[in-house]
Amino acid sequence: MRALVCRAGLCFDPAYPDPTPLPGEALIRVRLAAICNTDLELVRGYMGFQGVLGHEFVGEVVSAPDAAWISRRVVGDINAACSVCETCRAGRPHHCPRRTTLGISGRDGAFADYLTLPLANLHPVAATVPDELAVFVEPLAAACEITEQVHIRPTDRVAVLGDGKLGLLVTAALRLTGADLTLVGRHPDKLAIAAEWGVRVRRAGVRGAEQLADVVVECTGQPDGFAQACQLVRPAGTLVIKSTYHGRLSVDMSALVVDEITVIGLRCGPFAPALRLLEAGLVDPRPLLTATYPVAEGEAAFARAAAAGVLKVLISF
Repeated sequence: MRALVCRAGLCFDPAYPDPTPLPGEALIRVRLAAICNTDLELVRGYMGFQGVLGHEFVGEVVSAPDAAWISRRVVGDINAACSVCETCRAGRPHHCPRRTTLGISGRDGAFADYLTLPLANLHPVAATVPDELAVFVEPLAAACEITEQVHIRPTDRVAVLGDGKLGLLVTAALRLTGADLTLVGRHPDKLAIAAEWGVRVRRAGVRGAEQLADVVVECTGQPDGFAQACQLVRPAGTLVIKSTYHGRLSVDMSALVVDEITVIGLRCGPFAPALRLLEAGLVDPRPLLTATYPVAEGEAAFARAAAAGVLKVLISF
């Protein structure tokens, strides 16, 4: 099969071995996949991953232990847990110590004609949700995890820091809470997307009249984003970290203690709410789409995705 493979860099392999499903797994033909910042970092050596990249996808089930899944269009939770360890039995499969993660750790990913995932990870996609929306389910689910773990009241002041792909999806989800929401970013064209949604926007580094926020969500992906987020949150407020950083941060822990800041790290999230938001039209991520490339032009797609100012680049099969 055709695949984009990470081997001390990125290469297109037109004859990569087809995957073989394990017991309980489905074989899925990929229809459309998307490049995210994690993919770009993996190519640069993050986590030392070797194999097929990609974890944001929509596809069609080709074979499965349960025939009812065959021919269904699906998206999939990227964490394949063991289901038997103490962590899994406690209801925390995303933190299973034996898990593999699609296109990130121990499992070939979605930038290929085919992938495999356990049936338990699959979510059917409604016919009214086109592929170019369904491919956003995984990152939108990560945005939905914020309200899964943090009680955001309609009376809260909330600031999202970072106007990239994730920051915009977080903004799209959090605007539905009714909170007093501001997106803080560096790029006028990206801030304009949120402004079209009716969200207040502000350029980073430009002081406004806004008060400090009850909740700050850090989505910059940059090491200095954490320090910026600390400057935006009120004493006894909540700081939500969605970024993963290359290297180590220098953190003033004493300031966090004195101001009694609650710091929460969030990663993956629930797929069902994300699918409902797309199906109902409450979130429309199409303004984030920049370009679509065929898989054979995957290296060009990655170069485009890494360019300044680019949002979501898709790969078609």
